[in-house]
Amino acid sequence: MANVQQNGQRYGITEPISLGGPTELDMVKTRELEKYLQDVGLYEGKEEAVRREEVLGRLDQIVKTWIKTISRAKGLNDQLLHEANAEIFTFGSYRLGVHGPGADIDTLCVGPRHATREGDFFGELQRMLSEMPEVTELHPVPDAHVPLMGFKLNGISIDLLYAQLPLWVIPKDLDISQDSILQNADEQTVRSLNGCRVTDQILRLVPNIENFRTTLRCMRFWAKRRGVYSNVSGFLGGINWALLVARICQLYPNALPSMLASRFFRVYTQWRWPNPVLLCSMDEGSLGLQVWDPRRNPKDRLHMMPIITPAYPCMNSSYNVSASTLRIMTGEFQRGKDICEAMEANKADWDTLFEPFAFFEAYKNYLQIDISAANVDDLRKWKGWVESRLRQLTLKIERHTYDMLQCHPHTHDYQDASRPLHCSYFMGLQRKQGVPTAEGEQFDIRRTVDEFKHTVNGYMLWIPGMEISVGHIKRRSIPSFVFPGGVRPPSHTSKGTWDSKRRSENRISSTASAATTTTTNEASSESKAGSNSSEDGKKRKRGDDETLTDQLRNSKRVAVSVPVASGEGRSPDPSGGSICSSPLKDCCTNGKSDLVTKDPPESVVLFSKDPIEKLATPQAPSQETEELEDSFDFGNQVVEQISNKDTVLAASAIPPLEATTSNGSPFSIGEVEELEVLPMRQPEVTHRASVQQRKPIIKLSFTSLGKTNGK
Repeated sequence: MANVQQNGQRYGITEPISLGGPTELDMVKTRELEKYLQDVGLYEGKEEAVRREEVLGRLDQIVKTWIKTISRAKGLNDQLLHEANAEIFTFGSYRLGVHGPGADIDTLCVGPRHATREGDFFGELQRMLSEMPEVTELHPVPDAHVPLMGFKLNGISIDLLYAQLPLWVIPKDLDISQDSILQNADEQTVRSLNGCRVTDQILRLVPNIENFRTTLRCMRFWAKRRGVYSNVSGFLGGINWALLVARICQLYPNALPSMLASRFFRVYTQWRWPNPVLLCSMDEGSLGLQVWDPRRNPKDRLHMMPIITPAYPCMNSSYNVSASTLRIMTGEFQRGKDICEAMEANKADWDTLFEPFAFFEAYKNYLQIDISAANVDDLRKWKGWVESRLRQLTLKIERHTYDMLQCHPHTHDYQDASRPLHCSYFMGLQRKQGVPTAEGEQFDIRRTVDEFKHTVNGYMLWIPGMEISVGHIKRRSIPSFVFPGGVRPPSHTSKGTWDSKRRSENRISSTASAATTTTTNEASSESKAGSNSSEDGKKRKRGDDETLTDQLRNSKRVAVSVPVASGEGRSPDPSGGSICSSPLKDCCTNGKSDLVTKDPPESVVLFSKDPIEKLATPQAPSQETEELEDSFDFGNQVVEQISNKDTVLAASAIPPLEATTSNGSPFSIGEVEELEVLPMRQPEVTHRASVQQRKPIIKLSFTSLGKTNGK
């Protein structure tokens, strides 16, 4: 392995945290990790790899035949007809080399100016594919943010995008990494090309591709086991995890995968969101395309976990993340960090790290979203639409309850074998931890659910038979079809696992916190004490990681200072100390926003024992933007670099940071200070008198739910 220090090459926008090479223990742990990943079946066999190559070759033949056909039909001259060409590129997990058995292949078809997306790609090519016996499950999605066709070719799943370039002839050696390829391209083409351009750029920006791939396989598997792998649900998708891992590889260029996985959790546990993750400086380009810039674009200020793509135009790949999903992921990073530290002391192993998250044991209350359709094809379309809207329900609940009711969406759907045309989704609910609760305090989310249903039922392709219902259920009432084999496991089956022990500790901690009321000064003192004790606990860390503190003071400043939405905070540990810096100190205290405490609603949750959709629906909700981020508050300012020596750095000890783009223009803190705080809409707690309720409403609260049900 070439040493980065020896060849003088630097990766990323900062100096590495450590140039140290692997120890003997790192080598042993890496071999154990690679064997573990092999044993769980993350690598495909040679036979399947050959099949994939054959399928890609066949797809290349199909699109070349297609382009000849439409060129002839449009009367192009003999020379253009002879040179007519379309090229296939791959991206995503297949291009990165981290795909597993049965994974789909993300592909891009690049065609000339006369081959249109609407008439030719979703017209003639779709017709050709539908008539081929080797093509099955053809599913065109022309109205998606990135239009595509999904299908299986000889049993291999393919997602095919299309980019229409303003060229009469597509050269066989086309280089799509050049920015000039985007000139005069339409917006959908730019987005379609972005996947390939980003994937190729990631591979260029990591110091060791094989170590990157192994670490990424590890983190993808971990994220799926822990239920945080889903872009559509508000967590992170494949490209997001690839960017996060790539940044760790840049910071530890000579580390092996076992150490990279450990440092992944250590770094991102302490990362101060919404400080962006950047693999390279952001290029503003010369084509006038919009890039991620919170100074100029108001929506960019709303992003809670910016992970910026390295190819022009630089975009935030994780705009779907919400306050609740960020809280969940931050908690999972902390869990991973704790386990990796235990592994160093031989008190845990890889099995512990990869324990599946016991979603249906983690909460006492859930929302169950049931959908149904008249036939299989309609259900597939309806599922795709509803899944794309579920994140809106999380955002609405967060907003309407002042972030006091936290949501945890499950990343998968479930189907009852006895109801083949039905599908169910689940969302865990809990009151914000660490906040004193009054006996009988309730959250009324009926109106929130009605608004969500109103949005979902606005589906342009809705037809009779497409139904949706939302209901509140308790943990003991979870349907059995969600469990393996349709059999509900005995209570506390996870007793003795790492998670169960931590839940017990958190339960004790929460009880003690709720029973004790402290002043703001006392809370600040406890936070500082917690930081000091955490610092003492980190003295056993490796000495080479201590250089990161000096980087904060002396290295080139690269972080974009932007405010962050108020809510439950950026860390699962309320004693983690302040993450605010002085320009916004009036908006937050010790990482907790005061904005949500203004005029709190008085008696707010009403869960109905009957399905919510059966209650009388209020009048149609007022028009609002589809993305609810515009209604969020912001209070925290953060910095990119974090110390591996200290668990949490007090904001007062961190100098102001400044980001620079490739042309040297800074993201100055002064400009951020001038940002206007967006008001949060007060939830309506009164109901219109005109609404008649056909069934009595059974008021249930988290504190009295068992008594109400008579259990």
